[in-house]
Amino acid sequence: MSHARATHFTRRGLLAAGGALGLGAALAACGDDKGKDGDSGTAGKAGKSGPWSFKDDRGTTVKRDKVPANIVAFTGVGAALYDYGIQVKGVFGPTKTTGGKADVQAGDMDISKLTILGNAWGQFSIEKYASLAPDVLITTMFDSAGTLWYVPEESKKKIAQLAPSVAVSVYDRQLTQPLQRMWDLAESLGADMKAAKVTDAKKRFEDAAARLRAAAKAKPDIKVMAGSASDQLFYVSGTNLSIDLEYFKALGVNFVEPPESAKKQGGGWYESLSWENVDKYKADIIMMDDRSSAIQPADITKATWKKLPAVKAGQVIPRSPEPILSYDKCVPLLTNLAEALEKAKKVS
Repeated sequence: MSHARATHFTRRGLLAAGGALGLGAALAACGDDKGKDGDSGTAGKAGKSGPWSFKDDRGTTVKRDKVPANIVAFTGVGAALYDYGIQVKGVFGPTKTTGGKADVQAGDMDISKLTILGNAWGQFSIEKYASLAPDVLITTMFDSAGTLWYVPEESKKKIAQLAPSVAVSVYDRQLTQPLQRMWDLAESLGADMKAAKVTDAKKRFEDAAARLRAAAKAKPDIKVMAGSASDQLFYVSGTNLSIDLEYFKALGVNFVEPPESAKKQGGGWYESLSWENVDKYKADIIMMDDRSSAIQPADITKATWKKLPAVKAGQVIPRSPEPILSYDKCVPLLTNLAEALEKAKKVS
């Protein structure tokens, strides 16, 4: 989540929880526009030397004289493109852990071969960006206002002067929609979408979705809670707004749903609970935020957490609130939840 410092939003709070709010999204979160324009966009490619265009989820058509070669992207976007055979030159966003290893959002990319413009919220080296002679910047959007994820508000104008941007919306829609948009984008950039690796991944995704649907139908009474942990607070996400949870719910998964009134301070994404009240909702399975910004289950020392029935039963699994938008990387998201449902015991 962003480290926006809007009223009522803590730095950790926005980073945590089930949705993701960009700088400015916190202030726009109460708007009614959900950004569902239904436009699949257009992409065209006329060989490596021909013109290139792509209509993104802002409705903006970006045009270049040739297919972009020097691509700079948000880390998760770079990871998705990598799975389709498109290598980016530079990235910004969580890329390297404090231990120097690849962040979970870097996917299979070799981060030693990337120029990292910034590894945390607010970090974006314009000098490094300019040195890459970028053809295009690609990132996601977590609001309907067109806010570019992890592009600092204070320097967005300077960044925009160096190259056009392409944005894929991951706001208030099901996972399959941004997955298709990233597929379209990769194809426009020259990816071979008929390669066995690509088509096999899509088939595995479809099979995993069928498995999850069946598991959810077989265990309708199993309640699933999406959570995220920080030092002071525990965040419970509602399914609305988040691409993964909206999709899982559509497949039949029975989620804990905080009331809208409880999610107001979380911009509609989540409810913040003190650790003393972490047992407010009854859950049989808990999905926990796997990003480096959140405390991982094994590191949670709170006694109230350890007393939760799902925790005691070992029914805690990871969740990726910012999925890498390739079919290959989204398969485990479906299979992990399906397997958890298949094995789950009613403990709440």
